[in-house]
Amino acid sequence: MASTVTALKKTDDHRPAHISEEEWDMRLQLAAAYRIFDHIGWTLLIFNHISLRVPGPDHHFLINPYGLRYDEVTASNLVKIGLDGEKVEDSPWGVNPAGFLIHSTIHAHVPEALCIMHTHTNEGLAVACKAQGLTQTNFYSAMMHDQVAYHDFEGLTVRDDEGPRMVKSIGSKPIVVLRNHGLLTHGRNVAECFRRMWTVQKACEAQVMADSMPGETIVVSEDSAVNSTRDAGLFGNQASETCQVFDAMIRVIDDKDPSWRT
Repeated sequence: MASTVTALKKTDDHRPAHISEEEWDMRLQLAAAYRIFDHIGWTLLIFNHISLRVPGPDHHFLINPYGLRYDEVTASNLVKIGLDGEKVEDSPWGVNPAGFLIHSTIHAHVPEALCIMHTHTNEGLAVACKAQGLTQTNFYSAMMHDQVAYHDFEGLTVRDDEGPRMVKSIGSKPIVVLRNHGLLTHGRNVAECFRRMWTVQKACEAQVMADSMPGETIVVSEDSAVNSTRDAGLFGNQASETCQVFDAMIRVIDDKDPSWRT
């Protein structure tokens, strides 16, 4: 599903000559996502990742330069690598092995995972540490009925043999709770992946708050959750609203610091 993020067009073209217009547009989307994460507070020093597969027959994808904060990521300093973790274009920056393993595995084996986002937010990690996982108890979790997968914690994700087990755990579900670890979403473009991550993050925040209060928590009925998931359109073809959400956030980061466009 192509993205129609209109806010990207409101810029001078800083595209290097060796990068195609299509890839530059994707670099802009990915760099914007890093800056949006920074603005929201979904960062962890120089760690964690958002990746985006670029067009072409090879499984090449863009990822953040290891060592830079999210607020330092730009369209031009994103690193392009292959599934083996090796850079396919010159860059002074390396790639975090843990990020490479998770992202390359999913990019290689889940056809619709063109964009992948991974976070270690406090609320996401808290829910990931609970045996019950994400509960169907709030407005946001009701939008993700039967769309959440779970993968058991095996330590730092740096061993190749974990890859097949991770793929089996995920299946075709676009939202993943990495147990004892954090959250992950994938999508057909950056805007779709972001909206899914925002929704699961809000669900975790609501769950943590509700669980901290005395009294019984109300469970959303199956019928209501099915209806909410259908109507929310997070997993269908309602691209217009999803891109409007991403556009709105791009306007925020442009006002804050437009250097991500370079």
